[in-house]
Amino acid sequence: MLFFLDAIPYITIFIFGITIGSFLNVCIYRLPLGESIVTATSHCMTCGRKLRWYDMVPVFSWLVLGGKCRNCKSKISVQYPIIEGVNGILYVVIFAVNGLVWSSVIYCLMASALLVLSVIDWRTYEIPFGINVFLFVLGVAAVVLDRGNLVDHLIGMVCVSGLLEVLYLVSGGRAIGGGDIKLMFACGLILGWERIILAFLLGCVIGSVVHTVRIKVSKAGRMLAMGPYLSAGVLLAALWGDAWINWYLSLLGL
Repeated sequence: MLFFLDAIPYITIFIFGITIGSFLNVCIYRLPLGESIVTATSHCMTCGRKLRWYDMVPVFSWLVLGGKCRNCKSKISVQYPIIEGVNGILYVVIFAVNGLVWSSVIYCLMASALLVLSVIDWRTYEIPFGINVFLFVLGVAAVVLDRGNLVDHLIGMVCVSGLLEVLYLVSGGRAIGGGDIKLMFACGLILGWERIILAFLLGCVIGSVVHTVRIKVSKAGRMLAMGPYLSAGVLLAALWGDAWINWYLSLLGL
């Protein structure tokens, strides 16, 4: 009974996470097409039938329907339950690691934005400007919650993004994309300078390893979308960055 009572907050967080995940699927599909994510009604992508509320219960509706439209029986992409489930799991992990505090709410919203950004960038090699604006707003909220470390956040906003901007100008935009620069600008404001530097290093390492494997295994091209890898670095740095930085400094005797 005690375990169940302790788990109630995290069950609630998971349900909230998969619910938000359903909206993320809307964003992933509509943003690259320039469609509204607010006014347009949800419908089957094959027959156009308007979806009822019971066809849009996160994860469970897809399972009950066997991954098919109730009307035309066309297949519904497995992306939908995966995004919903992943978002719910991310929310639980964030609160479990960071605690039941307001900064965890910011990190959850950040994780959702990074999830949408990663899928879209992976497919299109473009990061929607609106997502970076949303991340910047989260950065402002993070600064308000952590006013005592204002300078750290402001330095974080420019220390990595400034370097990438120089790289962008020198390479004529061939080495890095403008969306990646804006991403690190906004996330630097959220994390502060130490963790955004760590996030950038982690993103570069993860990207190098994963894309090298993809080149060898699936014959992927040399061009890669950095958004997903930078997003992974940002999320890892947000949750465990302080511990890893302190551990590294302890090795140096600092």
